[in-house]
Amino acid sequence: MSKIMGRLWRLIRSKAKSPSHKRNNKRYEYPLKTNLRESLNYLKKTFGCSEDLITREIEVAGRRLALVYLETMVDRDVIQRDILPSLMRLSFQGLSFTETQLLRLIRENLPIGNMKEYSLWQDVLYGLLAGQVALLMEGSNLALLLGADSWEKRAVTEPEIETVIRGPREGFTEDLPTNMSLIRRRLRTPKLRFETFYLGRTTHTRVVLSYLEGLALETVLTELRSRLKRIDIDGILESGYIEELIEDSPFSPFPQFSRTERPDRVVADILQGRIAILTDGSPFVLTVPVNFFTELQAPDDLYERWVSSVIRIFRFLALFLALLLPSLYVAATTFHHEMIPTTLAVAIAAQRERVPYPAFVEALLMQIIFEILVEAGVRLPRPVGQAVTIVGALVIGEAAIRAGLASPAMVIVVSLTAISSFTNPTFGLGTAIRLLRLPMIFLAGSLGLFGIFTGMLAILIHLVTLRSVGLPYLAPLAPFIWEDQKDIIFRAPWWAMLSRPKLEGGLKNLLRAKPGIKKIEPALQEPPEAEIETMMKEGPKDKKGPGRS
Repeated sequence: MSKIMGRLWRLIRSKAKSPSHKRNNKRYEYPLKTNLRESLNYLKKTFGCSEDLITREIEVAGRRLALVYLETMVDRDVIQRDILPSLMRLSFQGLSFTETQLLRLIRENLPIGNMKEYSLWQDVLYGLLAGQVALLMEGSNLALLLGADSWEKRAVTEPEIETVIRGPREGFTEDLPTNMSLIRRRLRTPKLRFETFYLGRTTHTRVVLSYLEGLALETVLTELRSRLKRIDIDGILESGYIEELIEDSPFSPFPQFSRTERPDRVVADILQGRIAILTDGSPFVLTVPVNFFTELQAPDDLYERWVSSVIRIFRFLALFLALLLPSLYVAATTFHHEMIPTTLAVAIAAQRERVPYPAFVEALLMQIIFEILVEAGVRLPRPVGQAVTIVGALVIGEAAIRAGLASPAMVIVVSLTAISSFTNPTFGLGTAIRLLRLPMIFLAGSLGLFGIFTGMLAILIHLVTLRSVGLPYLAPLAPFIWEDQKDIIFRAPWWAMLSRPKLEGGLKNLLRAKPGIKKIEPALQEPPEAEIETMMKEGPKDKKGPGRS
């Protein structure tokens, strides 16, 4: 009895350990049947007699055939105009063929570009769900999948989040083939690679890796493939699912993947040696590996002259203001009065005379109100959201000052912090700074400047140890790489950036441009004075005077 119970327990444990999706996948991993009627019944039973499952039985050259497709996923004009007439022309020839001959004849005569043969039900079902038409034949265990997919999709428009002053106006859409074409059109090289993965036990979402062969690091590619294959989840609805499932440090507030909806930025990253991750149904593309400084670079930094890259200094300044300005105000007004000029200290003390709680509580309260206003502005419709954000901030700020709940100086500090928070070109880094602002206020309210320095040291240690698919997050500062400093704080002119970043693509193909492409030409010499006088007297030779023919 004990042996029987032991075997039963081991059997239950083995069933529990085996993933359910593997058992479900084995349900479809067997070959097609040669009986056409049984195959059609199996498809109807699998799809639950769905309304959009269409089966069309025809007879071609004495053989019964069936076209099976999902009406909501295919282009019906292709079926009516190209597939059915071509099959009917074969039936009018009055000849008889074997199953193999007829399949070969159909492949040669159908005007369809995408056409593949499959023998497993799993491949047939995935093809139907992807918008293909399955052609089944009586007596054959092969199915011919014809490409006729078509569904509603959004047109290519200008990105709403990453706006630029100078640059392309195209943005990604939710349609994966469209996004791939936007990348292919800009990278016209046969070395561009697209690798496809299907993730999600239920959704079977198509995910594509895009990179340049010979430029992307093979170690990063191998690690990415391994992480994608380890994903075991019922559905992938957006690229954010993938970002959370494969990032190095899931508890870090800093983004380890760059997300963008601009094709030009993705192409620029691929040319650096990075890898793009495209997800079907998402207009946001992930690029990896990234570092801290790429998150502070705007798309139009690549198109404006190198002199305009000095504006990056203001982005770094805004980054520190967004993180430290409220905590510095709290520390100075609570612990370090001697650091404030006497006149300013007296003015701040007079403003805070009516405020019934310390500066720490005041800063915390104003930050919470600000975050609520931002969230309301994002969730409401755009016209209403802008009005709520602007009017709400003005009304609440003015009312808080009049009621003595906040001082004017604190309202100014919170306003500058809010403006600085939205100067970051990427939303991910801005969210991380907003999350870290509250702990910094707590440290400033409890320990003063010592607490601020402690918090900054903890953030710096975290950034130094952080990795993006194994590569250092603070590169090229830690580790320091002198050649890669040309595009960190400032962007050097294009004729001076001759090499790629070493840790991303420079290890395999360092040279980006030919040395000496910027050849300084001597200034044009001024024409002689005699030639100038002659030109002024005679005028332009090709100009005709009035009345001349």
